[in-house]
Amino acid sequence: MSTFALPDLGEGLQEAEIVAWHVAEGDHVVADEPLVAVETEKAVVEIPSPQAGWIARLLAKPGDHVKVGAPIVIFQEGPHADAGTVVGELADRPPAQRAAPTRGRPLAAPGVRAIARERGVDLAQVIGTGPGGAVTSADVERAAGTPRGMPAGEPLKGVRRAMAINMARAHAEIVPATVWDEADIELWWSPKADVSLRLIRAIGFACFAAPALNAQFDGKNMVRQPQPRVDLGIAVDTKDGLIVPVLRDIGNRDAASIRRDLDALKGAARARTVALADLRDPTITLSNFGTLAGRQAALVVVPPQVAIVGAGRIALQAVPHDTGVAFRHMLPLSITFDHRVVTGGDAAHFLKAMIEDLRHQS
Repeated sequence: MSTFALPDLGEGLQEAEIVAWHVAEGDHVVADEPLVAVETEKAVVEIPSPQAGWIARLLAKPGDHVKVGAPIVIFQEGPHADAGTVVGELADRPPAQRAAPTRGRPLAAPGVRAIARERGVDLAQVIGTGPGGAVTSADVERAAGTPRGMPAGEPLKGVRRAMAINMARAHAEIVPATVWDEADIELWWSPKADVSLRLIRAIGFACFAAPALNAQFDGKNMVRQPQPRVDLGIAVDTKDGLIVPVLRDIGNRDAASIRRDLDALKGAARARTVALADLRDPTITLSNFGTLAGRQAALVVVPPQVAIVGAGRIALQAVPHDTGVAFRHMLPLSITFDHRVVTGGDAAHFLKAMIEDLRHQS
């Protein structure tokens, strides 16, 4: 007998939720074949089997929250009466003769499987419309027949549970303050303008002009660590909750590469396929909530970051201009910061730099 424990899935992750087992007790599994799908704070991750052997016992069931290092499977090596099926492929079978798995599991991403379990949908009965006949989240929703919702009294899980934990931590640790202003973007704004890219560029510019906001703070040891590059967290609203993938080194990249990565990260966040590496260690965050609604907001700084930028809904306003009044498109901005380590002056300098960059035509 040997025991397999939940491995460390990434820096700072202390636990994961069991989403689905790909094996049953009595099955035989081959090394590196899918063993179990687990959900961390933001992503669904497939864990492969660390060895070949028979599954003697599963120590956790779907929905259980398991700490990193806790045992989840007991293997039995050697001869065993086959009470289940062989999972995976036999290592000594030539590649050309490998057979398809005998389980006949419908083709679907882990995130889609999680939705199906939540909605009570049998994937085997769903006709997939995705690539290669894969079942998509939309297919699951159609099969369910009713809008998705959270029943009263249901425990928070996955992204929303992580959000609750992070917000409670932020409330306990951060001393927040907020500065608001508006940027005149009349010179370049149009309905087709790429506002997100302009905001990202302006944040990169402001982080070099006022680097105090591009930092991390260890409140326990009272250590402030300025960051050498700007790794920008992008708040993405999904049906499962708020997910914040990270755009790396925005201050030293061209617009095309940033736009390409931004599209990829947003798509992965909404599909729940974003890699754990793309969720780690933002140095500052942007919430462009104005694409939905709202002009101004005092947002939440998540430690160890010390600042978050908010961008509100663009509106045409009458503003003083030259010797009279003109109608200009104005972009509301906010900077919420941790007042333990960032001063109001630091925040004002940052906001002024953003406004200066945003007002230029190009």
